[in-house]
Formats: sequence, structure tokens, C-alpha cells
Amino acid sequence: MAHTLSVTVENKPGVLTRVTTLFRRRGYNIESLAVGTTEDPGISRMTIVVDGDDRVIEQVTKQLYKLVEVIKIVDLTEEKAVERELVLIKVKADANVRADIVQIVDIFRARIVDIGRNSLIIEATGDSGKIDAIEDSLKPFGIIELVRTGKVAMVRGGAK
Repeated sequence: MAHTLSVTVENKPGVLTRVTTLFRRRGYNIESLAVGTTEDPGISRMTIVVDGDDRVIEQVTKQLYKLVEVIKIVDLTEEKAVERELVLIKVKADANVRADIVQIVDIFRARIVDIGRNSLIIEATGDSGKIDAIEDSLKPFGIIELVRTGKVAMVRGGAK
């Protein structure tokens, strides 16, 4: 089962390397990883999606807490959380199919962020299901290039 961990860390050089090395040494694969500063520039939040049962996640959490820079870990898997991903998709788009692509973009409430002679770059955000669906809808036109972020997530409601 995939678990989404929100790991708050000190924003210092080398922290990302230490966290990912911990996973590598134990043979756990990180399915997605997103890192950025928080409202406090001295603190970063890592959203890590890792596959494993509860025992594996408990072991990973214990090992992460041993790292000096780790401040807090929350397993968002069972929490009510807002989860989003971002995708940029460059798709073949000659004059004959642009209207069809624009219609798909509108349906998914995505945006066209670049127009080339024979291509469009589309930006979409949403949960992983929505991102999968827009990707599937654009495949018949010919995806030239695709880049997808990892999941970012935050517990709903309440204060810190």
C-alpha cells in the first residue's frame, strides 16, 4: 500500500540526500518526492510517497526521526488531506486537432501555457486520478514530452 508521508525538516544543505539515502540503504523505493520551503524559510516540507505495509512505514519513520534535521513526520494516508500533482504535457497539435485539444483542456480545467507551430504545452493540476485521465485523453494526439511532479499534500482544516 502506498503511504504519503509529510516530513518537516530543517532547510539545510544535504538534508534531502540524507533522507533519500536512508530509503536507499533499506531498499525502499520512493514513488514520488516533492520538496519545498514552508511559510518559515528555515523549514522545508518533503512529501514522500512510499510503498509498504504499516510495519515498513513504522520502521522508516523511526529511522527518519534519528536524523537530526527531521522535525516532524505525519503519515497522511489515513488523514483527510488535500492532495495535488502538477503535470506539463507537450502534445502534437497541428491546426486540424487544436480545437479538440482545447476542448479536452477545458473539460479538465487545465491551461495551455505554450503554443508552438505544431505543439501545445498543457498544464494541469489535481489529484493523481485527474492527472492520469488528462494524460490518457491526450495520448491519441501524440504526447511529445511529459513531466509530472510528485504528490504534495496537506491535512485539511484546523490550525497547525
